[in-house]
Amino acid sequence: MTTPETVEFLTGGLRPHECRSCGTCVLVKKNSINHTSIQWITNAAESCPVFADAEGPTALLDTCPKLSDSIDDAVREGTLAVADG
Repeated sequence: MTTPETVEFLTGGLRPHECRSCGTCVLVKKNSINHTSIQWITNAAESCPVFADAEGPTALLDTCPKLSDSIDDAVREGTLAVADG
């Protein structure tokens, strides 16, 4: 059974972010400058060119480096906040 607290912990603070490289939209939360939570809302292997071109299972990929760069840019520009300030 999923409690409201668990749902809030897993989804609280997630905001839509569109990758500047390919346009794929994900949900993202910057928990700290070094920790980013990403929830894919599409099939990454179909919507992200980096995942689509991956050899082998995409589950072995940490994330898309272009998406990471896009998120980092949004933090620097102030359009995506870091939770711990």
